[in-house]
Amino acid sequence: MAILAAGVGFALRGGIFDNWGKEFNFTATQLGAIGGAGFSGFCFGIIIGGLIVDKIGYGKLVAVALLCHIISAFVTFGASNPHNAYNFLYWGMFIFAYANGTLEAVANPLVATLFPQRRTHYLNILHASWPAGMVLGTAAGWVLDDKMNLHWKYQLALYLVPTALYAFMFLGQKFPKSEAAEKGASFVQMFKSVGVLGALVACFLLALFFGDIFKGLLTPDNATEDQILTATKNAQIIGYSIGGILLIASGIITRFSIGSILLFVLFVTHLLVGAVELGTDGWIQNITGNLFTSEQGKYLFIWTSAIMFGLRFCAHWIETKLKLSPVGLLLLCATIACIGLNLSSGMKTLPMAFVALGIYAIGKTFFWPTMLAIVGDRFPHTGAVAMSIMGGIGMLSAGLIGGPGLGYSKDRFAGEELNKTNPAVYAEYKAEKPSTFLNIKATEAFGLDAKKLAAAKEVKEDARSAEQKQAIESDQKGDRTTLRIDSFIPATMAVIYLLLLIYFKGIGGYKVLHIDETAA
Repeated sequence: MAILAAGVGFALRGGIFDNWGKEFNFTATQLGAIGGAGFSGFCFGIIIGGLIVDKIGYGKLVAVALLCHIISAFVTFGASNPHNAYNFLYWGMFIFAYANGTLEAVANPLVATLFPQRRTHYLNILHASWPAGMVLGTAAGWVLDDKMNLHWKYQLALYLVPTALYAFMFLGQKFPKSEAAEKGASFVQMFKSVGVLGALVACFLLALFFGDIFKGLLTPDNATEDQILTATKNAQIIGYSIGGILLIASGIITRFSIGSILLFVLFVTHLLVGAVELGTDGWIQNITGNLFTSEQGKYLFIWTSAIMFGLRFCAHWIETKLKLSPVGLLLLCATIACIGLNLSSGMKTLPMAFVALGIYAIGKTFFWPTMLAIVGDRFPHTGAVAMSIMGGIGMLSAGLIGGPGLGYSKDRFAGEELNKTNPAVYAEYKAEKPSTFLNIKATEAFGLDAKKLAAAKEVKEDARSAEQKQAIESDQKGDRTTLRIDSFIPATMAVIYLLLLIYFKGIGGYKVLHIDETAA
């Protein structure tokens, strides 16, 4: 129910971005920043919570999450005019996401502790609540917003219903300790397997995060291109300096333990999981709404979320019937996801979209919870620490690499397609400012002007000029190319999972470890 509340709130907030844009006259950049707070807040919630949960206990962190969920509602509802709305909505989103991250810092190790022999199965059931919440939130938003035109504050208040329910359900519960906490493992012992290698992955993403934050702070209003370039360079220096300091601190804490190479590989792979699963989820309604209609985009999003919800109850059955280890299941899923994204890049009719995106949904279903299960199985001595850092890596990757990377691809490929088709029309529709990926100057590319494109789409299809048709077709081809490029991520993951499968076969097969065995 706690994860469900997070999914409902996430879907409802995503559905009212256009309401905020109209009411407060936000730019797409401002809306993107508000949405990005949903990833960064989650990251800090799950990492901070994971580092302390084994010491303070699960119950206290649940209380913190509940308090943050309630506070986030009051902060968000404080947005009343264009002058205060941005700050209220940004920090409301951040606090809401922090609560979600804190709940995951509790839920993942708690379920792993309660079901040590069937972690893959029960972690998948736990995370079935996320797509269930997205289905309920999207459906509620479609009725309350598109059909009833209810004010966004009333829509958003709906997530407080499952919040109240999970608060009531947690009352009087007694929580167990993780295997590591039960054995009296110290924080240093829990962190040693992460080591410098594992911390390197997390600190790299944190460096990118702080670089983005300081870029916004250092860039003056109405800045020139030179000022933006200078601000970007200075922000990157600050970001990598903070990342470096955090990496050194991690080394000192672990006495410069190199860490587990296997855990490092899992962290890098989960970076890819966050980029392809959550990054694609963040854009898929926009892409399908562009290729078809906005309403059909919602249908497709509900369809893929419903598939994930149903299949996450079947992980153990699939493993048993197909005789797959968790790594074998992930290899199968990565292959299916790659096929699904490639098919999605060619979808031209709604039935084909349901088939293609359905295949992709089957593929992405088991990524996140099964990766967590592997960490719980193979590194029980890390308690909640490794699981929470992995969750933070996936969420940061979605916010810093997956979402922005797909947005950059859409801009780049749409602009290149129109420039190739008709340079004169491209000159007319070319965006004023270039897009870059990870603030790298060499990736600079010009997309299409969003306002001109929106105006062209508002014209009835049979009344559009040839130039408008070319612009819209190029924009759609950019979306298709983006989905095809996106498929390279699960393809890379499939190669990694295959190598891991070979590794486990070489050491006698995949099996669940306990602290005494890992110590030996």
